[in-house]
Amino acid sequence: MLNICDAHVTFNPGTPLAVPALRGVNLDIEKGEFVTVIGTNGAGKSTLLSAVSGDVRLDRGGVYIDGHDVTGWPTERRAGLLGRVFQEPRAGTCSSLTVEENLALAASRGGRRGLRRALGRGVERRHLTEQLARLGMGLEDRLGAMVGTLSGGQRQALSLLMATLLPMKILILDEHTAALDPGAAATVLELSAEITGEQKLTALMVTHSMRNSLDYGSRTIMMNAGRVLLDIRGEDRKRYTVADLLDLFKKTTGGEVEDDQLLLG
Repeated sequence: MLNICDAHVTFNPGTPLAVPALRGVNLDIEKGEFVTVIGTNGAGKSTLLSAVSGDVRLDRGGVYIDGHDVTGWPTERRAGLLGRVFQEPRAGTCSSLTVEENLALAASRGGRRGLRRALGRGVERRHLTEQLARLGMGLEDRLGAMVGTLSGGQRQALSLLMATLLPMKILILDEHTAALDPGAAATVLELSAEITGEQKLTALMVTHSMRNSLDYGSRTIMMNAGRVLLDIRGEDRKRYTVADLLDLFKKTTGGEVEDDQLLLG
């Protein structure tokens, strides 16, 4: 389904500020796998997701989705294959539009954009209401509310719904609960797992919590300095604890985890 082959990315190459972000990453992800990605700041997690979405171009290597070489495809061409939810809730929604208008625009992803065209595509209010009701946040009664008036949790849940409104193959979750309070974060994580399972999506979720990296999904990848340190799934994964991940990080890198967020939970 998703194949990442010998992926290399260096920011500011050829300068004193050069930063290798990916150093030969190879991953084969099967259809329907929910992969959580963990690592300290600068490990290459978000760069990996951006390489899949097309927001970052590889210096060397390739990205393949369903057997198609998408390495040279721009972000907009990949939009029909994947959806992405960012860390900042405002990144995936438009504050000056209503809930209904945001959903209508999401329904036109991959086609010609424009609010009038999106609202004229026959996106039925009843269907939108049903989709919003499943979030359990009362947004089905606030279709006309400006998105800028929503809480962070409501807005991120809306972003998740918008990203998965149309048929696609891959869902990218880039630390999408990091800016939320614990209650909202838990709700959005549960929604993410539920929607991914129902739609049988292949998912990549970056998280800053080692606990969440084991509690959600079906496979866990630990990254450091642009490389994959650990790749576990199935019965092996069920036996791992946060302490095991910390021990492995120390043994592999020779250093301690200094990012407090990784230790939460």
